[in-house]
Amino acid sequence: MLIDTHCHLDASEFNEDRAQVADAAIRAGVRAIVIPAIGRVNFATVRDLAHTFEGGAYALGIHPLFVRHAADEDLDHLRDAIEASLDDPRFVAIGEIGLDLFVPEISSGEPRARQERFFDAQLKLARDYGLPVLVHVRRSQDIVLKYLRRVDVPTGIAHAFNGSHEQAQAFVERGFALGVGGEMTHERAQRIRRHATGFDLTHLVLETDSPDIPPAWLHKPNRRNTPGEIPRIAQTLAELRGVSADEVAEATAATAFRVMPRLARLLQAQTV
Repeated sequence: MLIDTHCHLDASEFNEDRAQVADAAIRAGVRAIVIPAIGRVNFATVRDLAHTFEGGAYALGIHPLFVRHAADEDLDHLRDAIEASLDDPRFVAIGEIGLDLFVPEISSGEPRARQERFFDAQLKLARDYGLPVLVHVRRSQDIVLKYLRRVDVPTGIAHAFNGSHEQAQAFVERGFALGVGGEMTHERAQRIRRHATGFDLTHLVLETDSPDIPPAWLHKPNRRNTPGEIPRIAQTLAELRGVSADEVAEATAATAFRVMPRLARLLQAQTV
């Protein structure tokens, strides 16, 4: 079973053909697509979008790149949105949340402190409601881990993971899965490829981060990534590991279900 655990299907890049993109992914064998929010502005959007196709699911959170545009009271709105979604089987996680220390203007001073305050508050919401987290960890792995040691969330996914082996091991030891996607398909991505082959499939999930992080076979001028690329990403992972694509699909789906139990229940209900 193929699952895209991280896809921004609500992004403007899909405004002209969003339904067709989702349908193409489903026809390609992708059984579920998880759509994370980026802030209060799209809480309702991702929720409604997830209900438009079978296998649609969503997460709610405030993305670290959008914290600078968020008001403090948006955390209260997030709590309200979580509570309103608890009875919705398509609501599966808190995300996308985390820290981004790659963008210079938000990597220090008050902007960084604000990121950390929002991250800490959202981890506490995940803890309080017993929900997994989809965590953005760009150049921030150690700081993210520091907060995860302080706030005991159930589990989650380290999205687009590109840290060291030691950092990866620290996430895995906390029950987190490592998200692998388009970047892994590039031969230059040696560190990511080492993670993709060095860690058991029980610690890996597939993702696209569509429309971003295009795989190697998408060329300019149109490098828009889509959830329909998941089968070929899975095939690349299978080739790197020397196993079958079916083994990768089933094992990574099982990992996704472990870290997002609500997603497992959703798909089980849809097959009954």
